[in-house]
Amino acid sequence: MEKTLQDFNMFCYQCQETAGNKGCTKVGVCGKQADTSNLQDLLIYASKGLSEVTTRLRAEGKTVGTDVNHMIVLNLFTTITNANFDNDVFYDRTRMTLNVKKELIEQLDNKEGLSDVALYYANTNEEFDAKSVAPEVGVLATVNEDIRSLRELITYGLKGLSAYLKHANVLGFDDEEIQIGLQETLVKLLDDSLTADELVQLTLNTGALGVKGMELLDRANTSTYGHPEATKVNIGVRNNPGILISGHDLKDLEQLLEQTQGTGVDVYTHSEMLPANSYPAFKKYDNLVGNYGNAWWKQKEEFEAFNGPILMTTNCIVPPKDSYKDRLYTTGSAGYPGCTHIPGEEGEVKDFSAIIEQAKKCAPPTEIETGEIDGGFAHEQVFAVADAVVDAVKTGKIRKFFVMAGCDGRQKGRNYYTDFAKALPQDTVILTAGCAKYKYNKLNLGDIGGIPRVIDAGQCNDSYSLVLIALKLAEIFEVDSVNELPIAYNIAWYEQKAVIVLLSLLYLGVKNIHLGPTLPAFLSPNVANVLVETFGISGIGTVEDDIQLFLGE
Repeated sequence: MEKTLQDFNMFCYQCQETAGNKGCTKVGVCGKQADTSNLQDLLIYASKGLSEVTTRLRAEGKTVGTDVNHMIVLNLFTTITNANFDNDVFYDRTRMTLNVKKELIEQLDNKEGLSDVALYYANTNEEFDAKSVAPEVGVLATVNEDIRSLRELITYGLKGLSAYLKHANVLGFDDEEIQIGLQETLVKLLDDSLTADELVQLTLNTGALGVKGMELLDRANTSTYGHPEATKVNIGVRNNPGILISGHDLKDLEQLLEQTQGTGVDVYTHSEMLPANSYPAFKKYDNLVGNYGNAWWKQKEEFEAFNGPILMTTNCIVPPKDSYKDRLYTTGSAGYPGCTHIPGEEGEVKDFSAIIEQAKKCAPPTEIETGEIDGGFAHEQVFAVADAVVDAVKTGKIRKFFVMAGCDGRQKGRNYYTDFAKALPQDTVILTAGCAKYKYNKLNLGDIGGIPRVIDAGQCNDSYSLVLIALKLAEIFEVDSVNELPIAYNIAWYEQKAVIVLLSLLYLGVKNIHLGPTLPAFLSPNVANVLVETFGISGIGTVEDDIQLFLGE
């Protein structure tokens, strides 16, 4: 007999580190408490109901405001793993969502047949608490394991897509067709008549939205800040007090750099903010020192050593130690109880003065490493050296490219990716994006005729660059499919942005992707079999066996 939420305190299996690779039922491995997890489920439930109303309004020929579209996007974004741990945020966002939905329902000509999800309304925190553990809310509301698996796969893809859309929206870029597609997909997740085959197709349709979302964000970033350039990024420190900025939001970095000019305070990027050092627009700031530290999961030690304040613009937050909690700030979709949140809506200038004033009173960062690492190899930079790349392939200097994009994480099994990179032959090149790069971007892997053996395209949000690079190579080598190129895919995943990247690759027809360090817990055996048989997806093995398999030796 299937267990329900009443048998657990919570149920969440959206990230790679979920307990026992089955699901977190008492507290999240990420540090998320049960009540927070349940409130996040309720916010998704409310967003589906709002999407049902917006979809019906459009069917009646009525307009849905941009603010409503952006509300749904932010709702999804706040529930991404390690983004927001603050219950008050989820109470407030659920209340706003239901109030907006209530107003929009009154605009409908035909209110007949709305689902219970669309009609749900409450207003108090106590009512939200009670509803958040109701059988119809959350992952386990879907009894059939395969249908549940597909619904959650799509949901997590939409959460990842919301990240792309939010970052683009902040820069003034939007695409209503994507917003409509996201909302229509949320509504279809309420349709019990959809078969598994229809949900598989909806999964690929979600991948199509992902490709459009990645293109939108790429256009937003490069139009605003220029195309990334090949850059040597400093990983040492200076003697000035500093602010460490983490997450993914480039607009927050821009505003922080502007407000710290002339204050004597330096700014360092952390984790997924590393690629910002390669954008031309940011190179004009002489107080942007470089990158401090590694991937998100090492932040407890590194944030303490940094000495100054830290600004989290998005995920990934690790519950902070008391020793630095008073200097951890959040903004945007991020939040943590007891940490100061810097407010600011889209188009507004955020006030970072409190962070800057605290930084002035702090000691400079403790040096934890020295040297430089390469960055800035997004699509235009690679296209600029395309002739050299093609020549290296044709002359046998480059035998194969390995796409090793995705996420890093705490599990020791992820050392596989470091060992894999070390073991690759000298005539191979790694294409990467996301914080997975921290498993090998500080290794001395050398270059091939001036082409670095680690080509870093940027954040996980910048995986679109890897798509464009593959499509460009297919065009140059005149092959019908990227699957005919000397490219292998060995991708690490952790959270939902990696899920939308995966769905986007599947939509584009990429096959034989190796996914690790474990396959997602939310894939039922039958759904996993469909992915294996249709797309050739598989898990990882040993380094030696996988290299032999990839290289056909």
